[in-house]
Amino acid sequence: MAVDGDTFAMLREAVRRFVDERLIPAERRVAEEDRIGPELIAEMRALGLYGLSIPEAWGGLGLGMAEEVEIAMELGRAAPAFRSAVGTNIGIGSQALVLAGTEAQRRRWLPGLASGEIVGSFCLTEPDAGSDAASLRTRAVRRPDGAWVLDGTKRYITNAPEAGLFTVMARTSEAPGAAGISCFLVERDAPGLSLGRPDRKMGQQGAHTCDVILDGCVVPADALLGEREGEGFRVAMRVLDKGRLHIAAVCVGAATRLIDEAVAYGRTRRQFGRPIAEFQLVQAMLADSYAETYAARTMVRDAARRRDAGETVTLEASACKMFASEMVGRVADRAVQIHGGAGYMAEYEVERFFRDVRLFRLYEGTTQIQQLVIARELIKRAG
Repeated sequence: MAVDGDTFAMLREAVRRFVDERLIPAERRVAEEDRIGPELIAEMRALGLYGLSIPEAWGGLGLGMAEEVEIAMELGRAAPAFRSAVGTNIGIGSQALVLAGTEAQRRRWLPGLASGEIVGSFCLTEPDAGSDAASLRTRAVRRPDGAWVLDGTKRYITNAPEAGLFTVMARTSEAPGAAGISCFLVERDAPGLSLGRPDRKMGQQGAHTCDVILDGCVVPADALLGEREGEGFRVAMRVLDKGRLHIAAVCVGAATRLIDEAVAYGRTRRQFGRPIAEFQLVQAMLADSYAETYAARTMVRDAARRRDAGETVTLEASACKMFASEMVGRVADRAVQIHGGAGYMAEYEVERFFRDVRLFRLYEGTTQIQQLVIARELIKRAG
């Protein structure tokens, strides 16, 4: 933990007020315009949200995992686009550098990522490589002068339209599976790098994705993360536990917001002469939603503390991500149901959240991938 308890309590309260007073009131405008206004981005930078997990030595706040998930739960109460704006810098966009970067690479990139001056983007998924990430086809070939030439297409890359730094996974040898994959730090203006059109998505307007196209993209020798080949995929996997816990915490925040919306509507909407919140079947949906959210919150906090204590939490992180992302989908569905026909209308926030939270079951590993990880880890521990 980089900050004392009182300082962290003030940070969390500041984030909570920022969410309530600035982000939530801006949600509808962000969804309609499909962009977060520069004034809000500036405020997020000033709060230090881009550098939550980056060590203080490089300009960040250096929060531990237990602290980070608390902030993620607060951010999760607002539309997911806001959290997404800072998410890559908090996660794989910076943590690969923290874990495996050279001193020169850290000095060059981490301060800008921590301040939000540079937006990071993580490029792993391809048209034919998603859950089976080890099958990626993007290639990097070393030239005689030491520079690397990258060729391939990355798909659904979060924050790519705004990114200044792309962390790119590419195959550097014929070694099977993950052993032949390396990680490269590619600047936005690297020759041969171009972007596709922004994707049109089901939800999460204001959070942008697009293809990243590498066509004879030339990067210098020192763009290889850590200057060691064949380590990229292993580094990415080491960061996944952290990313899955972070997403699980965001799901808890979204579920908390949905419950608040459902309770508020249930208290004011009247049928048969009384508020619908007095009807037992509505109360049952509220009770189930609260109990599941409470369970997910407890899971996330426990796994985060274990990670901070130095434990390997691959099993726990996957369980948290699987349970929390499925849970928030159920809570969103119940919130729409409690709203009745109004819940299907864009006038109410639950309609947008219903679409937004669907993505949580897909990225950072689908639910089905989490099931495989959980089973694998259980078998490994038993052995």
